[in-house]
Amino acid sequence: MPQPGGALAGRKILVVEDNYLIAEHVRSVLVDEGCDVLGPAARVAQALDLTREAEAIDGAVLDVNLGEHLCFAVAAALAERSVPFVFLTAYDDHRIIPAEYAARPVLPKPLDEGRLVAVVAALSEPPTTAKPC
Repeated sequence: MPQPGGALAGRKILVVEDNYLIAEHVRSVLVDEGCDVLGPAARVAQALDLTREAEAIDGAVLDVNLGEHLCFAVAAALAERSVPFVFLTAYDDHRIIPAEYAARPVLPKPLDEGRLVAVVAALSEPPTTAKPC
């Protein structure tokens, strides 16, 4: 359950990662910081379903290599909805990332929890709430 006072309180973050242990680690860190985590999704099709079905997504963490597929179809779907995202990868060579996403943040594996929180915080503004009249 999201922590109400966490640094990322109230943000809905999609996690796409095919390695169960890494996915759970990312999910746990984000939940501890107050996020409502969508997923983790281990496959492109599952991530695309979550992207289409979710009313709101404040940001996403995308593992570049999802087994036999790369995550760029998910990146395109998120970009179409103007959802910010960060890539998570063990690749040292970032040329694998298409030019249209080259300016997106990239986090290396193994995961640095502090950097993950900082980058996700920078991706999205906290959800806005209506002010009473």
